Amino acid sequence: MPKWITKKFLIIALMILLLIVFITFVLPLAIPILLALLTAFLLEPVVKWSKEKLKWNRKPAVITVFILFLVIITAILYLIITQLIGQIIQFTKFAPDYFNTLTLAWMNVQSKLFSFTQGMPIEVVSSINKELDQFLKLMQEAILAFVSYESITNLLTGIPNFLVSFIVYIITLFLFMLDLTDLKKMVFRHLTPATAEKVRFMTSRLNSVVFGLIKAQFLASLFILVASFIGLLFIAPKYAIVMSLVIWIIDIIPILGSIAIVGPWALYQFATGDIALGTKLAILSLVLLVIRRAVEPKLMGSQIGLSPLATLIAMFIGLQLFGFLGILIGPFIVIIFTTAKEAGIIKTEFKL
Repeated sequence: MPKWITKKFLIIALMILLLIVFITFVLPLAIPILLALLTAFLLEPVVKWSKEKLKWNRKPAVITVFILFLVIITAILYLIITQLIGQIIQFTKFAPDYFNTLTLAWMNVQSKLFSFTQGMPIEVVSSINKELDQFLKLMQEAILAFVSYESITNLLTGIPNFLVSFIVYIITLFLFMLDLTDLKKMVFRHLTPATAEKVRFMTSRLNSVVFGLIKAQFLASLFILVASFIGLLFIAPKYAIVMSLVIWIIDIIPILGSIAIVGPWALYQFATGDIALGTKLAILSLVLLVIRRAVEPKLMGSQIGLSPLATLIAMFIGLQLFGFLGILIGPFIVIIFTTAKEAGIIKTEFKL
């Protein structure tokens, strides 16, 4: 056996192999449990504050914090779901009018295009018409696929799975909150004093980084909320409150951002012939994008010390690997790696 194959090497190789198997096969199935554990760590400072300030035992403090958290989550889900259902019902009610308006706008674009192409060779005109017809056909197929029976059925059939995962998450969260101190003791019992000190440093650093990430995202979204509300007061006062809240909620979600709402809205106004409103909305989307990109790096740097580029790459890779929840899992894995490196658990100093 070669000399470099030592017991320590075999243990490290086995741990890496187990980590790969866990990330590939176990992690996608255990997302509700891992989110519950992460939430329990995030709520632990609130539980400790309740114990210290209110002189409570752990169990009453955990129950109180858990109930408050459950009320907040339920209220947020209720508002989002009711607003979403209301918007879907309203869209289906006015969908024929929208399609008729878009058809008329498209005919208007075609008539203007014919006037512009007068005098051109017949081959060029027919090629342009063919490309435009294919584009319109693709748009129609995309819209019909979005509102098709199959897509709506898939959405409805996914609700029971979401409810089961949510119930598992809630129950697991409560149990984790009750037994978190015992779990910590059980883990530290198997660590040497030096390793335990590194893990304590990593845990404290991880808590501050995660709270900083949440705080940075929330503060950045508040800038977007104020800017979108002020802009919509001048552009579309009738929808200023509702749409600014929708933009704010979407902007909190990484990757998507406010342009996911304002951009399509501006394109729709352009397609229906309202050039003035479409231009105003396009300018608003650019202003919100500039505000986000100007504010986010400073907040990220001051709150968590993680570069926006690393955060964006981690979110995108997490989204591709684990779906929507990967937006949170990706940066969390990067944060764990960074804190482990700072604690000295992982060493990456090498030269080629």
